[in-house]
Amino acid sequence: MRMGLVVYGSLDTPSGGFLYDRKLVGRLQARGYQVEVISLPWRSYARNLMDNWSGRLFERLRDFGVDLLIQDELNHPSLFALNARLRHEGRTPIVSVVHHLRSSERHPAALKAFYAAVERRYLASVDAFIFNSQTTKGVVEEMLGASKPNVVAQPGADRLGRGITPAQIRKRVQRGGPLRMVFVGSVIRRKGLEVVVEAMGKLPKGSVELDVAGSLDAEPETVRKVRAAIRREGLDDQVRLLGHQEDAALAKLMKASDVLVVPSEYEGYGIVYAEGMRFGLPALGGKSGAAGEVIRDGVDGFLIEAGDAPALTAHLKALVEDRELLEQMSLAAQKAGKRHAGWETSMDVAADFLEGIALRPL
Repeated sequence: MRMGLVVYGSLDTPSGGFLYDRKLVGRLQARGYQVEVISLPWRSYARNLMDNWSGRLFERLRDFGVDLLIQDELNHPSLFALNARLRHEGRTPIVSVVHHLRSSERHPAALKAFYAAVERRYLASVDAFIFNSQTTKGVVEEMLGASKPNVVAQPGADRLGRGITPAQIRKRVQRGGPLRMVFVGSVIRRKGLEVVVEAMGKLPKGSVELDVAGSLDAEPETVRKVRAAIRREGLDDQVRLLGHQEDAALAKLMKASDVLVVPSEYEGYGIVYAEGMRFGLPALGGKSGAAGEVIRDGVDGFLIEAGDAPALTAHLKALVEDRELLEQMSLAAQKAGKRHAGWETSMDVAADFLEGIALRPL
């Protein structure tokens, strides 16, 4: 069986969504399927909309010769109308992998409504869905007002290895010194790094340290604001912007840290929360989106409203001052992390579903 996957840019892009797509492709190939990737250029949203009337792209997809066409929902602006043209020409099943909707993020009201209208038309144009979370599934089905064939295949949590043991966690907690925090993710506004810096500024000097592991290239303006906030809060010696880290370095960083802090405005799932829990890292995430499917508020992490720096400060202060609480939550996180499936199991769920869609009559 031959399958195609439509993505923007390179499949090696360092983000959770692209990691998911890479793992899916790898699992399909391990089963003996041929998977061809169609890469569309990263451009502005408006320019991507024009792809729908591109004769060259239409012919490329029409003549691709696959038994099943998989599309990352991120590509919806390029495909929302083009899919209907493909329908007119043939009946190759189209399955969308949905990580989270653009219209679920924070935008001005008019722009948010526009994104929702485009995404609604795109979602209606495909035959089936692979969702990364129950939250994402619920958002899509509420938007469409109906259900299509779908499966929820949550991301795996074992990319960085087996994590650490309860004994290692206890030893880490007992070392004393500042609370070592790690932020993992591209430095973009949605991830909330500025909020972390603001919260750190309200804590006693030297009581916390932060390592930031993630691309500094995605949103240069956000990086500029973060650097300015670090200077403003007097945290130059407490915050380290490390840039993108390969898996081995990231695992080492998590092993040495006490807390994972990524208070995103919205996450379709939040792979890094589950990964961090395998290293006994209580996770501080945002309430919006699917973080609550991973983090149990007050048990193995905390959930805060988007932009609520005072709440984040309060939670961090509690962990700084109460090492028994830190140990309790760290052990709970490690136990929860062990329950999250690995990538092979997760992608088998998705691959089984794709096989069924490819073989069923539409």
